[in-house]
Amino acid sequence: MPLCRILLVDDSPIFLASVVSLLAEVEGIEVVGTAMSGREALERVAVLEPDLVLMDLRMPEMNGLEAARHLAVLPRRPRVVIMTVHGDKAYRTAALKAGADSFLRKVELEDRLLPLIRTLLTGCGADGDPVDGQA
Repeated sequence: MPLCRILLVDDSPIFLASVVSLLAEVEGIEVVGTAMSGREALERVAVLEPDLVLMDLRMPEMNGLEAARHLAVLPRRPRVVIMTVHGDKAYRTAALKAGADSFLRKVELEDRLLPLIRTLLTGCGADGDPVDGQA
């Protein structure tokens, strides 16, 4: 099976390192890069062509919602998951309206991330039974 190529986007180097570490042990998933702002994410997507972008909601330069809007109109757009510490339904609604495929609270990351990846990227190397991707 092909690898699932993931770009991680967050303005916290500590958070990025922890998610890279979490995903490094998962067969079939490759973290192809990281970015620390929405603007940098757009540049990296153009070069790296990931299957999935896991992106923080609040970042400097360009937030995750604005970046998701730009990604949503690409001809070969990656799947987008907006991550945040905020659980408010208004944030979830805004993320989905911006073109994100799903929304994930960071406190749920360890339990929900892998099932969500498997759901969104059916056919990649992240095998397993799909589950509800709505975090």
